[in-house]
Amino acid sequence: MSTIRFTSIVRVAAATAAAAFTLAGCAPLAGPPAGGAAPEARGTGDLGVVIERASGQLSVVETSGRTALARVDGLGDLSHASVVFSRDARYAYVFGRDGGLSKVDLLSARVVARVIQSGNAIGGAISQDGRMVVVQNYEPGGIKAFDAETLELLADVPAEYGNDGQRSKVVGLADLPGNRFVYSLFDAGEIRVTDLSDPSRPRTERYPAGRQPYDALVTPDGRYYIAGLFGEDGLAMLDLWRPEKGVRRILDGYGRGTTPLPVYKMPHLRGWAIAGGRAYLPAIGRHEVLVVETRDWQEVARIPVKSQPVFVMARPDGREIWVNFAFPDNAAVQVIDTLENRIVDTLEPGRAVLHMEFTPKGEAVWVSARDDDKVVVYDTRTREPLTTLSAHNPSGIFFTSRASRIGF
Repeated sequence: MSTIRFTSIVRVAAATAAAAFTLAGCAPLAGPPAGGAAPEARGTGDLGVVIERASGQLSVVETSGRTALARVDGLGDLSHASVVFSRDARYAYVFGRDGGLSKVDLLSARVVARVIQSGNAIGGAISQDGRMVVVQNYEPGGIKAFDAETLELLADVPAEYGNDGQRSKVVGLADLPGNRFVYSLFDAGEIRVTDLSDPSRPRTERYPAGRQPYDALVTPDGRYYIAGLFGEDGLAMLDLWRPEKGVRRILDGYGRGTTPLPVYKMPHLRGWAIAGGRAYLPAIGRHEVLVVETRDWQEVARIPVKSQPVFVMARPDGREIWVNFAFPDNAAVQVIDTLENRIVDTLEPGRAVLHMEFTPKGEAVWVSARDDDKVVVYDTRTREPLTTLSAHNPSGIFFTSRASRIGF
């Protein structure tokens, strides 16, 4: 009986897969299915989104064929939008600058839930178990946790500091094991870790960090949280395995003795900066990338680059670092060889390069050029363009491979 049943199941599954393959080959997704039809049956591991900031839309893209599949609108102010993904990589949670949190079904290309949860938001994260989405807010300052299925509010944790109940802007939010979240308070100069394993009773620990932490990263193993400091030279590092030791300063005074250059755009920090046992970090007010050994967190090199770096991103195999820049040199991307710690190529994808995203195994990188309304896809081996996609003022590019990574 069990053999017959198993065979029947296999036959049904095979027929279903064949039908899905035929549909996928004949009817690429071009927009939300008409009349409430079921979404196309396909995997989501090669999907992603491109933020189109001028129109409040995003494009759903796929990296296997390097094409745009659909466009989703109704997402509000996307001038500084970011995205995280559900653990099954079907849903994108979009954090808008207007405080909007939108849940987008990538297969049906439609918004399935949306809330306006603050006046000014700057990104978010998703919990280790995938059940909570947490937003970091500028106004009012703090974090809020939402049910990932319904977007129902689960917890509101104000970023209060001082004696007068002031609230700080929150930056650098990242997920941690145990449904905890770590973030920085720009105005208060603190790092905080909030345990939301029971969202009805959040528990928060506080650590002095330094002046004006502006963004942060969690190392890929979830051990270290490193916040960049805008108000002083150096970075603040918290060992999350031994938080009782408090915050340690690294690269203290790296710009000592020189006059900082104007900062036209804040650099961004994320775990993509770690490669081959080293961290590659943008220097605030410097035309340099700082190289730090992660064994002891000591500086080992400085790499001169074209301008003020914004994103310093390691190719997934760690062999190269790709860097983009702030205005007025934001048409360029430079490539660093991590064995020799030197620039080996300079590319010009287009005007106002805002973001880059590597495919999961790093054979290609997608680069947005906002002022040329395009996304250029490069072969990372030859550094030649593979294709160009049209987009309305594209900025952030996010692939579903982020769903399985800590700090993304």
